[in-house]
Amino acid sequence: MTPDDLQARFEAAAKVATKLPQRPDNNTLLKLYAYYKQATAGDVQGKRPGFTDFAGRAKYDAWKKLKGMPQNVAMKRYIKLVEKLQAQG
Repeated sequence: MTPDDLQARFEAAAKVATKLPQRPDNNTLLKLYAYYKQATAGDVQGKRPGFTDFAGRAKYDAWKKLKGMPQNVAMKRYIKLVEKLQAQG
């Protein structure tokens, strides 16, 4: 798979993810978020949100767990997860 093919598949999966027939559970949503951020922005950036921002902290922590993961690997895992969710729907 060429980098262009991977990018195209990733972008298509991102569109599909917004139109899934069922809303995934929170853990799955965090995985989707983390893989997407790692694929598009690389390693986590910025400060961890404060303790009153529960959602922000959860997103930050999920993304931080992927630190060091190459962006192409994050894209592949994102695509695979979206395909799995689509098949379940």
